[in-house]
Amino acid sequence: MNKNNNIFVLWRITRGQRLPYLGALLGMVLASLCIFAAPLLGKYAIDVVVGQDLDKGPALLTDWAQLVSPENPVPAFLAIVALLAVAATAIGGVFHFIRGRLAALASEAIVRQFREALYVRLHHLLAGFFDRADTGDLVQRCSSDIETLRVFLSTDVVEIGRAIVLMLVVTPILFWLDARLAWISVCLLPLLVVFAYLFFVRVKQAFKATDEAEGAMTSVLQENLTGIRVVRAFARQNCEIDKFARHNRAFRDLNNRLIRLMGIYWGISDLVAMTQVGMVLLAGAWWMMQGQLSVGTLFAFMTYVAMIIWPIRQLGRVLTNTGKAVIALQRIDEILGEEQESEHDTPPIARAKGDIRIERLNFAYSDGKPIFRGLSLHIPAGQTLAIVGAPGSGKSTLIRLLLRLYPYASGSIFLDDTELNGLNRQWLRQQIGVVLQDPFLYSRSIEGNLMVGRPDASPDQVQRACIDAAVHDCVTGFPHGYDTQVGERGVTLSGGQRQRLALARALLKDPPILVLDDSLSAVDAATELRIQDALEQRKGRHTTIVIAHRLSSIRHADRVIVLEDGAIVQDGKQSELAAQPGLYRDLHAIQESIDAGVAHDLVAGEMS
Repeated sequence: MNKNNNIFVLWRITRGQRLPYLGALLGMVLASLCIFAAPLLGKYAIDVVVGQDLDKGPALLTDWAQLVSPENPVPAFLAIVALLAVAATAIGGVFHFIRGRLAALASEAIVRQFREALYVRLHHLLAGFFDRADTGDLVQRCSSDIETLRVFLSTDVVEIGRAIVLMLVVTPILFWLDARLAWISVCLLPLLVVFAYLFFVRVKQAFKATDEAEGAMTSVLQENLTGIRVVRAFARQNCEIDKFARHNRAFRDLNNRLIRLMGIYWGISDLVAMTQVGMVLLAGAWWMMQGQLSVGTLFAFMTYVAMIIWPIRQLGRVLTNTGKAVIALQRIDEILGEEQESEHDTPPIARAKGDIRIERLNFAYSDGKPIFRGLSLHIPAGQTLAIVGAPGSGKSTLIRLLLRLYPYASGSIFLDDTELNGLNRQWLRQQIGVVLQDPFLYSRSIEGNLMVGRPDASPDQVQRACIDAAVHDCVTGFPHGYDTQVGERGVTLSGGQRQRLALARALLKDPPILVLDDSLSAVDAATELRIQDALEQRKGRHTTIVIAHRLSSIRHADRVIVLEDGAIVQDGKQSELAAQPGLYRDLHAIQESIDAGVAHDLVAGEMS
């Protein structure tokens, strides 16, 4: 992303906050003008006192002094100058406050817009983006990079304007006071500006490397905290600690490099700045001893040079933060520039019938390996279809395509005779309830998790769904019942409890299409039977697609298809497929052998 794009993105995202920023810049200008008056007032006060001559002061102020104290106007002049200096400083302080408040309000509002824009975009990006994205890096962009941008917007933008105003206003004043000393006062400033820019160019790349290292370290931390139970189960604490330590050291080394660069900049800029001040002091003192410069003028020069040189010296810090902000803005805009899911008009009907038809479907993931080649399938509304097949045969991929998580290359998928590519994604996904083998639960109450898909559900409806999912007795057994808080991803629950709660969540949603992706793998046989009986009572209310590896999970299916390498190799009723040579009969034979072995062991155990 080039510089112009950075400016365009910043200009676009600041819509609605440009007026407060303009007010902040105006407040900064007015505050600077008030502060500029203090050195001039000091010059006149010193020259009048040293020379005991009111003619060295402004006519307006001397007239006021003589009016206040005709007999002894010099003390009156000093008092007037002091009051004006205090008043100018006070007014400048008020404008500084206005500047700071407006800049803070504008920057916080802009950052809020950035956060919301990022969060909204992340919710609408293509699923393929998350296949290649790193969660820790995304968190880094949404937190650390946003904070970097906030610092830049709240302070550095105004500081750049302040340095420009100082240069434009103070330089003419210096040449008005004494052209010779003015040239000496500004001769090293271009060197300081060039050095600050060169430092900015160097530090921008260093910050990018540091930011990426911090993102990698955050990714390791996030991954380990999420999978802490796996880490402990395999006794990998030391390995993971060493892994984090490596990333931490890399981040430390790159951050130390940044600190060294900053140290070099501050050291050299201090030398240049103090050399500039020393040159003004020496030249001014020499001309003052020659009677060519007044003490008050030298005082004004020293004050104005300090006013100019320190903000310009600060340009190094400002440009450093600018470099950080540019990199942060690039990283943020990479997400904002990612392709998002297209949207279509919402169909006029609130609920689909559930008739699914697939015609000559072709699909491959980004690695290019084809999953489906001309797949065709029809699932009438209300039918319970079971899909079996070896891992990688395309079972879960079919569901992802049905949800429009991935675009398919060619062919068609119809829902009630409407092509999916012409349907609104949000509406489509509201028609489908999906229960995954490893379901995701939020860190909130059980009731809150159940009502994710149907926030307006009544307590009776929630309870009915839990009864059908054979989890009601389990929930009521908790100390707080449905108000029980579950941990992150539901870690405080067992695998079977999570699966049953996810099933209850889908049943509560009552969608036209229900997808069970090996969703009963963690429940015992008795509980599985209860759930299947409940689902049998619901038959006809949903078009149900059951993906299973255990044939006992599909005993109530109206129809079974067998997938192999993305193609349907068998299709029919269970009794028909069990009698035909093929994968289903092999699986059926294995299942019967396992069941017979379990039954034999149970009988032997009872007899012993």
